[in-house]
Amino acid sequence: MDFTTILIQLLNSVQYGLLLFLISSGLTLVFGIMGVINLAHGAMYMIGAYLTYAFVDWTGSFGLALLLGLPVMLVVGIIIERFLIDHLYKKDHLFQVLLTFGLILILNDLQSLIWGNDTHGVPIPDLLSGSITLTDTMQYPIYRLSVSAICLVLAVAMYWVIQKTRLGMTIRAGASNREMVESLGINVRTLFTIIFAAGVALAGFGGMISAPLSSVYPGMGDSVLIICLVVVVIGGIGSIKGAFWGAMLVGLVSTFGPILIPSLASVMVYLVMAIVLLVKPRGLFA
Repeated sequence: MDFTTILIQLLNSVQYGLLLFLISSGLTLVFGIMGVINLAHGAMYMIGAYLTYAFVDWTGSFGLALLLGLPVMLVVGIIIERFLIDHLYKKDHLFQVLLTFGLILILNDLQSLIWGNDTHGVPIPDLLSGSITLTDTMQYPIYRLSVSAICLVLAVAMYWVIQKTRLGMTIRAGASNREMVESLGINVRTLFTIIFAAGVALAGFGGMISAPLSSVYPGMGDSVLIICLVVVVIGGIGSIKGAFWGAMLVGLVSTFGPILIPSLASVMVYLVMAIVLLVKPRGLFA
């Protein structure tokens, strides 16, 4: 590979890794702090992408589509947590798996009923439709760089909230000892609703900003769920730092693997996960 190819692939891997982090961070928060296995996380990503398609078609503005879609995802998260997940905290994880798998089927059917089974495209906003010159022979899309910048800003914001704020302190305390936090007068039920809604919103927002990069199609969240589970396992369940570095590692392997070892392209990510688990069974930053 020449320098230009390496640079393009590196930028693509960073952009893909940061997008994976944005989506998987919600999954690791819900799983690590609330102990909820949300198999419907990928479906939330799909719903976010379809909402963007619908709102862009309605308003003609990608920015308005994001502003309208994000509150909808928050409301969806609140409804699911309050009316469904809330009843399963003290039950076996099998009940959570069955419920959230059922949600996948329901949401896929609703998507098919509302938007049909066709593949749709979301246009890149005009302001970000151009490219910037990186070398004499290479240009790179501004929108991809914008997605990377947005995900990076959100990563820093999440780290600051969890590590430096009172809300973050309460979240970490609730993850360690829920009973003690409740005895101090903190409403853990409301806290868990906030966490779950934030996790759903992160998945939905990931689908929103990735919609112009790829087609919007039925079942698009299934593959995303699998790769996000790999990221969470590699990084360590419940660790935002782990989700970040796990996503970056998966991004590098997914981008450079097919070029360097084409025969193992389909399993490279899973081989890396297996190696990490052999060395650190609880993940890199558990």
